[in-house]
Amino acid sequence: MSQASLSEENAALKALLAQTQAALVEHQAALAQSEEARRRLEAIVSDLRRDKFGAKSEKLSPEQFNLPLEDIEIAQGILDAAQERAEAVIKGKRQDPNGPRRNRGHLPAHLPRVEQVIEPESTMCPCGCGQMARIGEDTSERLDRVPAQLRVLVTRRPKYACRRCSGAVVQAHAPERVVPSGLPTEALIAQIIVAKFGDHLPFYRQAEIFKRQGIHIDRASLGNWTGRGCFHLQPIGEHMGKHLASADRLFMDETTAPVLDPGRRQTKKGYFWAIASDDRGHGGADPPIVLFKYAPGRSGSFAEEFLTGFRGRLLQCDGYDGYDRLTHIQRPEGPWVLVHCWSHLRRRFVKQMRNTKSP
Repeated sequence: MSQASLSEENAALKALLAQTQAALVEHQAALAQSEEARRRLEAIVSDLRRDKFGAKSEKLSPEQFNLPLEDIEIAQGILDAAQERAEAVIKGKRQDPNGPRRNRGHLPAHLPRVEQVIEPESTMCPCGCGQMARIGEDTSERLDRVPAQLRVLVTRRPKYACRRCSGAVVQAHAPERVVPSGLPTEALIAQIIVAKFGDHLPFYRQAEIFKRQGIHIDRASLGNWTGRGCFHLQPIGEHMGKHLASADRLFMDETTAPVLDPGRRQTKKGYFWAIASDDRGHGGADPPIVLFKYAPGRSGSFAEEFLTGFRGRLLQCDGYDGYDRLTHIQRPEGPWVLVHCWSHLRRRFVKQMRNTKSP
């Protein structure tokens, strides 16, 4: 066999080896996806088996324990109203509008005012002197609410064509949507996101609220719309993260958050880590920024991970020793300098004062 033949065969074998390796990588990726799908199916089957054959727990959720307190407040309101009505009947007149002013403050000026003028049944003087003159008025304000109203936004795009020739048809382009060919507008998606993450309303509760208004939207659709909306919000979060990474002083704290554990129908403890920057107290012109990161635990390794790439020097936090590892890490800017919170220090003095009764 000649040298040229050996070179050609060697090149062919190398190409075959490369193709085989690429196919192996592709098959490994497909195998990993199949394994993940298998785990999900096992979790679903486990849930169905537990629902059908498992024990039915009747324990109340922690939120249910607050309901008796709410019932007491409602009952107190009913008693107050009944007492006021009874006193008005005994006095032989209508309820006094100048009665107890509970929780009545100055309502915000930016709220629109709708005036309601209540005129007497007659403005003629009882002694026959004629028409009475207006000498003043009493004014009161109450907080009202207009229920949220769902509406259908109909988009029409007329088509135009020349009647004299067979030219092209002119029509405006369809506007871009967060959900292509979907039902929700951007305003509705924003409301769902705020209700989910701002008001802590799960999707199943939001679905029930829509159902009461005659709109049937399943939880899966609400979750999909939320995910699409969050995708378009990612650049904003990344931009905020870049500003935080360049800040010299940062605040950091962590708090617990109950998280559903897939396959167990129970909640486990997770943690939201807040990273903030606010230089307004130091004469800074930048707006305050807060980013939240989720982690399954409270280890200081998560704080180190979340602060990777940050170029700040000072980190204000509480006395949790998990942050101590940040004072030993190697960075071009040097280790973090921990600035502890005065509020947490003050608590020690307050506790000591209560325990020792010292001034």
